[in-house]
Amino acid sequence: MDKCTHDVRRANWLNIINQCQERPANVTVHQWLKDNDIKEKSYYYWLRKFRKESYDQMKLPVTTKNPAEISFVEIAAPVTSDKTIQTREFSSASNATAVVRNGDIILEISNDVSDAVLSRLLKEVVHAGERC
Repeated sequence: MDKCTHDVRRANWLNIINQCQERPANVTVHQWLKDNDIKEKSYYYWLRKFRKESYDQMKLPVTTKNPAEISFVEIAAPVTSDKTIQTREFSSASNATAVVRNGDIILEISNDVSDAVLSRLLKEVVHAGERC
């Protein structure tokens, strides 16, 4: 298949997939394909191709190659004698994916953090929790 033919078919299937994704909520994919005379095998073949293409084009977060480039600053946590834990409400605007709590330490983590930084942060939180 030449490039022109492939591009035409690709555009056609992209249109079909978009229409299927915008189908009414009460209509299943199977039913929509049947109503529009589209072969289910062909639909999923092209859907898989588009998903793989999208995945290949995704830009993964840049991770630091040299651990020496990562700098840390020690932050003194307030020491309370009665060990009361201060709580705060997390706003919906917070882009934290996970919240880690260890004693008085609260760490909000987003999806953007690299594996190296996350690993180091968790080690430091555990270490800081042991000191308190």
